[in-house]
Amino acid sequence: MNLSEKCKQHVDSCRFCWMCHHICPIGNATGHERSTPRARALGISLVNREAIELEEIMDNVYECATCGACVNVCVTGWDPVMFAKETRLKAALEGKLPTYINTLVDNCLDSGNAYGVTEMNGDLQAAIAAHSAATDTLLFLGADARYMVPEQAIKAIKVLEKAGVQFTVLADEPASGSQLDFLIGAAQEVKDQMTAAAAVMNGYKTVVVYDPIDAKTIKRTYKEYGVDVNAKAVTFTSFVAELVKNGTLKTAQSGLTVVYHDPFALARDLEETEEAREIIKATATLHEMLLNRKETVWAGDLLMAQYLPNVIPMVAKRRIFNAQSIGENTIVTASVSEYASLKAAAPDDIAILSIEDLLLK
Repeated sequence: MNLSEKCKQHVDSCRFCWMCHHICPIGNATGHERSTPRARALGISLVNREAIELEEIMDNVYECATCGACVNVCVTGWDPVMFAKETRLKAALEGKLPTYINTLVDNCLDSGNAYGVTEMNGDLQAAIAAHSAATDTLLFLGADARYMVPEQAIKAIKVLEKAGVQFTVLADEPASGSQLDFLIGAAQEVKDQMTAAAAVMNGYKTVVVYDPIDAKTIKRTYKEYGVDVNAKAVTFTSFVAELVKNGTLKTAQSGLTVVYHDPFALARDLEETEEAREIIKATATLHEMLLNRKETVWAGDLLMAQYLPNVIPMVAKRRIFNAQSIGENTIVTASVSEYASLKAAAPDDIAILSIEDLLLK
């Protein structure tokens, strides 16, 4: 396997280090040493030394959520996410991806989403049709909201309607490239998907990105891959927080006391932590979990649940326990995918809400 010298350096530095051993959400959920960043580095190192075959470690490489918790706690600056993604790219180029990953990749290329869904929910179609007219502002919903959690996509549309914003939603929204990037990294197919999406976005002055993973991809990864977006891309939370701040979006106290779960893509990748809190404080009493902001713990997602259906609920339950351990029973998040993951795992006495739920109460 022909990895870059930078990647090899990070692998060799991480393979015997336990510094981030305690923070990996998949490792903590499974309790398996093989699920940790250190074990991934050791496996990749063995492949580099031709001691084992690449196929033997690929299941383990795809256990990485790319959440960056390991990178955040590493005081020496090593990056396990980087070598996990580069190994995925090499496996794709060498035709050594696991069958279940090949299926998701094919779905992304054929239907624009990893789930292979081609038909949207009827209510969402109607909500989108009401905003088909061209404006200066595009609401970019993303694959998870459009195809897997359509009720939340509808709520996002209703929030902007409530504020009187003039905006467009596309019936045929292009894939942002975030799912394909997660699966195979910086391949040409990923860049092509991103370039096509950027061309559509560049027809607008402002693109409001609903899903934090899409926002991270559009605002950061596009630049890394040399894809230009001339439109102003903003997260849904920052856009709505400004509407609340300037009084365009009227709010009222719900009487709820909640804790906020920071999506890693907002808190760590985009360094956006306060905008969602400003919205929550306008609608509820906010308490904090111990692990918040950049120290947040990933709560699972819809994409990895496709191939780790037994593990992702355990990841979500561990995050729910963080709230239960301080006596809280209502969790709010700004990630549609983590919302779905938490909602599916929550017991009856725990409420999972989105930012939109609070604003529409």
